[in-house]
Amino acid sequence: MSAEPSRPTPSTAPRFGVWLIGARGSVATTAIAGCAAVAGGLHPPTGMITETPDFASCGLPPLSSLVFGGHDTVDCPLPKRAEHLAAGGVLPHGLPSAVHAELVAADREIRPGGPLPGDTDGGPGRTDDAWIDAFAADIRDFVRRQDLAGAVVVNVASTEPAPADGSLPPSSLYAAAALRAGCAYVNFTPSTGLHHPALTALAASAGVPYAGRDGKTGQTLLRSVLGPMFAQRALAVRAWSGTNLLGGGDGAALADPAAAAAKNAGKERVLTDTLGAAPEGEVHIDDVPALGDWKTAWDHIAFDGFLGARMVLQTTWQGCDSALAAPLVLDLARLAARAQQRGLTGPLAELGFYFKDPVGDGPASLGEQYAELKRFAGRLRDGGGDPGDTGVRADGRTGGGAAGSEAYGTAPGDRAAEDRGPGDGAAGDRAADGPRHGAGDSGGRR
Repeated sequence: MSAEPSRPTPSTAPRFGVWLIGARGSVATTAIAGCAAVAGGLHPPTGMITETPDFASCGLPPLSSLVFGGHDTVDCPLPKRAEHLAAGGVLPHGLPSAVHAELVAADREIRPGGPLPGDTDGGPGRTDDAWIDAFAADIRDFVRRQDLAGAVVVNVASTEPAPADGSLPPSSLYAAAALRAGCAYVNFTPSTGLHHPALTALAASAGVPYAGRDGKTGQTLLRSVLGPMFAQRALAVRAWSGTNLLGGGDGAALADPAAAAAKNAGKERVLTDTLGAAPEGEVHIDDVPALGDWKTAWDHIAFDGFLGARMVLQTTWQGCDSALAAPLVLDLARLAARAQQRGLTGPLAELGFYFKDPVGDGPASLGEQYAELKRFAGRLRDGGGDPGDTGVRADGRTGGGAAGSEAYGTAPGDRAAEDRGPGDGAAGDRAADGPRHGAGDSGGRR
């Protein structure tokens, strides 16, 4: 592995930024370390759909061209976080030291987030617009200093509860900042983000692509396969119940009933969309700190067969949440960057394969979603904009369109580092036709 802080790339390959909300969390750390490991030939790209033959000639940014930064409220350095993950079996033994330079380089680009839970009126001396302005300035500064062709903002923070009033939660502040900075945006969490009604006009006018929400990594991935199976086989599902046991930051965040409700909304939507109606049953989420970053998901499905014969299917999914999520985060960053480079704007419904609660209109079954994703690959390959347009503006801002001249969307000049606020949060995603479903999933950790 190179001892240099950043890996050299061919001069013909433009570099793209990946700005992570929750940049010091488990998923972000795994994505950054994994990107360096795969780019350096230390590990194969297992789990990365964009590294399969269907995506080989789409013009996606090479992994070696990705530059990482982000916002977070915690101050544990990425190298130390990676060591913790290796001790827990999430990262391979020895990988943190092998990619130490890349982790240090990314850690230097992490800025304080906010507002913190319990802050009122946007935090100490801050209005919502001031937070958005400061976050957007951080992102634009990152793009300029690193001489990037563009950047994608990806929310991988811990789940936040859906707002009980009309205020903008942290996830929505980050989402608005991404669009104000002219960046493509991905919400890998179920948190509100662009689904907030106050941001509908901004999402419609910003002129950038966006996708989400709530990454489909385990239990819901399996549900999106089994639901269509029951429907196509004409078997009547009477009840579908589930339990999630998990630890780490997600387990702690989802111990909040409001955050758990936001998380479960996406799981329930998959069954409603694939079966035609929500079956009886609930999903229970239990925080088990001893499990760390590992998760066990159990489903009990009661269904009727021919002549009313009562039958049951039970499934058990045991996996590492960060290792399941990280390759999808890298996929989405590359796809969104290429979409913006090709001039695509608005909700990227074709990326529904990756999400529990996708923006736009699209199929719900995993097989149909994958077919849509492959068609999207062809769109990136064959058209959708000027292939020579890198999406970078003369003033250093990325993207096209109005970049949000509506409410919350004015793009004033950059803000100095001392104007940045403390804290972190989550982000969200919103289709241009207005909000559809609830929020929640990820904050300093996902």
